Amino acid sequence: MTRTLFRHDRIRTGDAARPWTDALLVEDGVVVALGDDARESGVGATVVDLPGALVMPGLHDAHIHTEWLSRDLSSVDLREAGSLEETLELVRAHAETLPEGEWLHSGRWNHNRWRVPRQPDRHALDLVAPDRVAALSSVDGHTIWANSLALRLAGITRDTPDPVGGEIDRDESGEPTGILRESAQDLLQAIPHEESPLRPWLERCQEWLLSVGLTSITDIDGEDARAAYAAMHADGALRLRVTKCTRDGDLELAVAEGRRSGQGDGVFRVGPVKFFSDGALGSHTAHMTEPFVGHEGCGIAAMPYDVLLERTLLAARSGLDVVTHAIGDEANRLVLDSFEVVRGEGLETLLRIEHAQHVRPVDVPRFRTLDVVASMQPTHCTADLDLADEIIGPRRLASYAWRTFLDAHVQVAFGSDAPVEDPNPFYGLHAAVTRQRADGHPFGGWRAEERITLTEAVHAFTVAAHESVGRTDVGRLVPGQLADLVAVDRDVWALEDSAPAEIRDTVVLQTWVGGDLAFERA
Repeated sequence: MTRTLFRHDRIRTGDAARPWTDALLVEDGVVVALGDDARESGVGATVVDLPGALVMPGLHDAHIHTEWLSRDLSSVDLREAGSLEETLELVRAHAETLPEGEWLHSGRWNHNRWRVPRQPDRHALDLVAPDRVAALSSVDGHTIWANSLALRLAGITRDTPDPVGGEIDRDESGEPTGILRESAQDLLQAIPHEESPLRPWLERCQEWLLSVGLTSITDIDGEDARAAYAAMHADGALRLRVTKCTRDGDLELAVAEGRRSGQGDGVFRVGPVKFFSDGALGSHTAHMTEPFVGHEGCGIAAMPYDVLLERTLLAARSGLDVVTHAIGDEANRLVLDSFEVVRGEGLETLLRIEHAQHVRPVDVPRFRTLDVVASMQPTHCTADLDLADEIIGPRRLASYAWRTFLDAHVQVAFGSDAPVEDPNPFYGLHAAVTRQRADGHPFGGWRAEERITLTEAVHAFTVAAHESVGRTDVGRLVPGQLADLVAVDRDVWALEDSAPAEIRDTVVLQTWVGGDLAFERA
């Protein structure tokens, strides 16, 4: 048995009945006593005096794409580019560093930030990458910008029909522009392509996540990530707790293998199945009940409702929890309709809507009635607020409505959706409390009535995030809970009223998982 007495003047427990303590006794990775009881019972235990201004529970990212995030480490970062010209120059410079024949991938370009906010085309990309496949993902991951070579190798021509749930953008003459939306992105899979092994990149990514205070995650990516995490776990190299989702296309494989949500151990577990109901706001593919301002379309239904319902029921009947992506108000309505059928069959499956960004007020109580978690990402709000005003306008919707959901007694779980946004959870805490960007825009916060307290935001990143995947053994620093904790350089609760902008700048000094030191800042 290992016994450790952790000491610090300000330890935030996450327990409303006893929010603060100054000592934790941990035995074999589990908290067994607090305060005076910990000191009295901890005679002979190893003593650790934790650094920094505050100790708090480790944070859980309820929605993160670590394969994407890891692969992005080897790609060009186009997020901050302010124009097409700047974007192309970054692509050109990166392409010059690559071996012959290697793809240009990822990128995370965001045309909504450009001085002329117009989606690019293949001809522009051909100027800087004519001789290698270029397939650059938009920041939201719902659009790919491909060059002419990529289209030719994939066999995408003017005669290629739009796939179900996707769109091949075409110019006035009917030729593909190089913009592939939603499921049309999958057409590029026809191109033979070998990627470098994922595990080394995941190990680098793990270090990054631990360094920002994440002790556990719900990973949304596919079977390659599952296999890499399983290998890391078998070798004792997995220091994060990982709940691993199954993608829609792998549902039959998961059923055949007998996977059930919750299988596994305290470190690596089977999670829910992930479905898509629509696209994203930045790509104008979120499924809305009314057209976007200045556009004729209402977005894209990524999956016809009858197929969505069939897939959802297959997962639920097979013992797999379900998380479904829905950003637009029509998408949220349809997913709730599918979940109502699940509940009508008496299935106690854990159900989540991923993002729940724009919801009709009449649908908010349905989350509570159907016991559906709103899995949300606070930094989506601060990234999208100008765009939301521009293309959604003043229509009456609950948008990034954390306060509204909590007041309706809906369980809210927070994450980042990295690499769409930065995985640092303190960025998310800052956004939840202020509804402002790092530069303080907009003054007073965007739709400030939807701000929540820091305690509520931390709860959404800890207890609620864990509960949303069926875990009740971690998230608080109280007896019986796993000893996942972080020591940080500032007391964020002291900053909440006096200087909330500084919450975003919090630096993690140490991260402990199960009572073991997983990260220490040099």
